[in-house]
Amino acid sequence: MLPYFLGCPSWNEPAWRGGLYPAGSASRDFLAAYCRVFNTVEGNTTFYARPAVTTLARWAQTMPEGFRFCAKLPRDISHEGDLRASLAAAGDFLELLAPLGARVAPLWLQLPASFGPPRLAELAAFIDGLAAPHGLAVEVRHPAFFARGDEEKALNRLLLERGVERIGLDSRALFSCTERSPAVLHAQSKKPRVPPRPAAFTHQPQVRFIGHPDLAANDAFLAPWLDKVAAWIEEGRAPHVYLHTPDNHRAPELARRFHAQLMARLPGLPALAESSSGEQLGLL
Repeated sequence: MLPYFLGCPSWNEPAWRGGLYPAGSASRDFLAAYCRVFNTVEGNTTFYARPAVTTLARWAQTMPEGFRFCAKLPRDISHEGDLRASLAAAGDFLELLAPLGARVAPLWLQLPASFGPPRLAELAAFIDGLAAPHGLAVEVRHPAFFARGDEEKALNRLLLERGVERIGLDSRALFSCTERSPAVLHAQSKKPRVPPRPAAFTHQPQVRFIGHPDLAANDAFLAPWLDKVAAWIEEGRAPHVYLHTPDNHRAPELARRFHAQLMARLPGLPALAESSSGEQLGLL
């Protein structure tokens, strides 16, 4: 069993057939195959649409008990209007996710770049009113929260005092890419260009690494995270690490690369299980 959580932005990726998934596998089998290798996934799907009750029941039946599904609060809650006005909707969303139990640990709140320091009291009230049963993690994108000034300190203090994690987003590798492919350009247009902020306000630090399409080009950017994640594990924390590539076609390979390099820092770390296609994901 891994002492940390490693995964990708989603599991429903047809391009992974023949790699993570057997060639010709049906999409309904993707989740089970994914869970045989990785122990967490970003719940991006819930940001765009609430899953049906039958879908959640199927996920709960397929995901192992120790699996982590970091569901994002829907964008109509996080991106539209005052957060306090959405507390009832957020509570309803948590009730909808109840079949997943402790797998939703932590719940994610991704805030837009327009959400700045004047709204910190609103954020505090939302956190206090929500009381996510298995923890909450927040991703901010406003430049003031990355300026190392009083406004960033106020944010960090607010989260730390409430036992809420600050998601560490690192998009440097993506923006170092000069390739002009549609996938890269699309990813660069969607992802924020902010400096990384490694934080460990709780037992479960959160890292989102947005990578370069050339896997080797990520190594220099991954190195500090490898040191940080290794240190967190040695402290007894259970970090979550999510690896992206521009179109996510190579996200499992990047996750494999990260884990293999982490094994070099932590020699007792077990290898990942083989993928359903027979690919050994613990090796480079």
